[in-house]
Amino acid sequence: MTFALKKYQTATLDVLRDYLEAARLIGAKPAFDALEKIGVRAPRPYRSLDGLETVPYVCLRLPTGGGKTLLSAHTVKIAADAYLEREFPIVLWLTPTNTIRAQTLETLKRPGHPNYEVLRDAFDGRIRVFDIADFVQITPADLQSHACVVVATIQTLRVGNTDGRKVYAHNENLEPHFSAVSRNAPGLERIEEGDRKGEIKFSFRNLLALHRPLVIVDEAHNNTSPLSYEVLQRVNAACVVEFTATPASDSNVLHNVSATELKAEEMIKLPIRLTEHRSWEEAVRDSIFTRQRLHDIAAKDASYIRPIVLFQAEKKGGEITKEILLAYLVEQENIDRDKIAVVTGDQKELDGINLFAPDCPIDFVITIEALKEGWDCSFAYVFCSVASVKSTKDVEQILGRVLRMPYAKKRADGELNRAYAHVSRNTWPNAVAQLHDRLVDMGFEDSEADAFIENDPRLDLQGGENPQYGAAPPSTILEVNEDLTAFDLAPEDRAAVTIERTEDGSRIIFTGEVSPETVTRLAASTRSAEARAKIVSEAKRHSTIWRAHVAPAQRGVPFRAPQLCFRFDGALELADRETFLDVRGWNLLDYAPEVTETEFRLSDSGVQWEIDLSAAGKLTERAVGRAEQYDLDLVDTGWTESQLVSWLERKARQPDITQPVLLEFVRRAVASLVRTRALPETALVRWRFILAKVLTQKIGLYRAEASKASYQQCLFGPEAAVETSFEYSFDFGRDGYPSRWNYAGYPHLFQKHFYPLVGELDNKGEEFECAKALDLSGKVKHWVRNLERRGFSLPLARNNFYPDFVAELTDGRTFVVEHKGKVYATNDDSAEKRNVGELWERSSGGKALFLMTVVERGRPGLSEQIGAKIG
Repeated sequence: MTFALKKYQTATLDVLRDYLEAARLIGAKPAFDALEKIGVRAPRPYRSLDGLETVPYVCLRLPTGGGKTLLSAHTVKIAADAYLEREFPIVLWLTPTNTIRAQTLETLKRPGHPNYEVLRDAFDGRIRVFDIADFVQITPADLQSHACVVVATIQTLRVGNTDGRKVYAHNENLEPHFSAVSRNAPGLERIEEGDRKGEIKFSFRNLLALHRPLVIVDEAHNNTSPLSYEVLQRVNAACVVEFTATPASDSNVLHNVSATELKAEEMIKLPIRLTEHRSWEEAVRDSIFTRQRLHDIAAKDASYIRPIVLFQAEKKGGEITKEILLAYLVEQENIDRDKIAVVTGDQKELDGINLFAPDCPIDFVITIEALKEGWDCSFAYVFCSVASVKSTKDVEQILGRVLRMPYAKKRADGELNRAYAHVSRNTWPNAVAQLHDRLVDMGFEDSEADAFIENDPRLDLQGGENPQYGAAPPSTILEVNEDLTAFDLAPEDRAAVTIERTEDGSRIIFTGEVSPETVTRLAASTRSAEARAKIVSEAKRHSTIWRAHVAPAQRGVPFRAPQLCFRFDGALELADRETFLDVRGWNLLDYAPEVTETEFRLSDSGVQWEIDLSAAGKLTERAVGRAEQYDLDLVDTGWTESQLVSWLERKARQPDITQPVLLEFVRRAVASLVRTRALPETALVRWRFILAKVLTQKIGLYRAEASKASYQQCLFGPEAAVETSFEYSFDFGRDGYPSRWNYAGYPHLFQKHFYPLVGELDNKGEEFECAKALDLSGKVKHWVRNLERRGFSLPLARNNFYPDFVAELTDGRTFVVEHKGKVYATNDDSAEKRNVGELWERSSGGKALFLMTVVERGRPGLSEQIGAKIG
């Protein structure tokens, strides 16, 4: 059974694989420093684990709803192949609580669940999953012939005094694991008293230390104490991979996924439509109305969806407890009791109930905090809190439940693609700011949290219906205890800001986008630091919401960029690497299979080989020492040459090469190593993981060679028929902008960006100045900061080229801009990009323009370069 990963999930795992492969060759810290940390805005210096300095220790950041557990399951096989070089690894899977431990175990053991199927497929069914309480059931045969996953809470191992803890205690049932272990083996705990004092403890801790586990840490932000790190030392971790939405400040964040990416991949419901009410009763009432409206819409959807409301009540002793809320629903709102489930510490009315079943009656769930750990029902659409917002962690966890998109697929009606929140002003006095903070704590970028909250002020300040309800964009109203009516608004801002006198001071109403300069002056005109902070934060949030409503993408404005194509046998083909290979054809068996001594050679210290670690493709020789788990090369492994060939073929499998062709190529390569170079088969078996990497890279180089030759013929050859065509175009769709981080919003307020947020642009530097020049050009209709590997691209011989900016001009032409710093402007990479960009322009019939901008003395400024090109 195959479960397709989303693009951001594949990208996350690719980065992890690249890092671990590099770490195996050059070390954990150098690999971290050398590898591009995609989406990580300001990566910190690598922090090694004390006592485990050579051990890879990295963090993958994904917001709530990103599928961290599924990626953790994939990580087992990636780490086994890329770094551990073990057929069957042992994994210590650490969870923050017993509830999540139990849920993780259930998903890893249940056939049909994606987490189980990932592990089953990865190890051909040879997988064992254990609760840490059952560690005595693990046998030496399990460790030799199966990947073994042990799921535990960090608390089980994180103790200062290990006395009395079963995982650290001597256990005679584990003796078979230590029968062949030297009594002088280092790093193992000894019995401290009695007749066997000084002998190795038969403990689960020692078992882990002996086999050096891969450690996967779920919700890693909970494990930052010195004692948590000591646990990793005790078990002698071979590799540590953390997953969290909110990494600790000193985490080695290798890859970052944003909430915007999750939304673009249809994983979560956004934005959140927030409604503030005068009382908790009104919040509850409108939650019921919202659910009914969504129910009526969902009845028309192609898939079965039953929208559910999650109510958060107050704890015992509070004003609105579960009992009061339940009574109100039944007695005042006439909700059938069988449609309500109460889920608290002592009341678990969802146990054994499948909320996804069409015959399930549950429409409402009352909780306090019991849903916070691992509960997952994507039918939850409405969050209604009658509890004090002070319980921030409970709010975050329950709110996160309403963000998951049913079936991880965008619904036809836009109302089903949002989440809804109803709160009372009594318990949420600053609801927008408080909800913003909760989203940030859940892994949202600050600008994302601003953009993804739709404030729905159902009531105006006099208590009547707000006439602007449902309008786009909404206004923002804030009150300050000072008279600001004399403030001199800039002429351009008078239509967007109104200041009214009130009994207690002033009411500021934002109805449009306000310049940062006006906001700064307005805030400075107040006496109170609190008022200044409030004006700045509310103006910033309002500007983000305004852009979210008026941005061309949100208004459904089309924006497509024509792509480079070529004609082959009369048909128009997209110019990309795969197409070049397809139309010209290539056969791996036309290339030499022999593995040279430069590529792979054995030495007294292990094996030496060449590996491509640089973006330019330069081959660098690296030496890899003998791994601890391998014995002498001449010891019989029991493998035949045929078995080795089959194993290597599976590891080097390629989507564009048939199995018979690949099998034959690998057979010839192994034969040359054994017969021509006289290398022992046993040595090849013991270094088979390295050999598989050598063969995979060798095949990749041959593919690149074939692609480069075809690239030249198809695009620059004498008979090339090139065309820039909208028949193959890149569509900047409404939700198709998966930026990993966003421009902060200052010092320049961009007016023409196609999307509400400007992705992956620093607020200073030459690229920022280039973006400003585009934004200020009168001939630019709208533009977009193009995203590396996720945006519009042009083909190069080895990979793709993602220009920095793509714009649509007022006359309909597409304008592509690539900015190069002076030091890079004349290198080979820039020359190749300029060549293909200019080819794209020449072949467009006047529909497209390409410009490579450079800032240097004697050259016109960026605005002048752009203006001259546009004409």
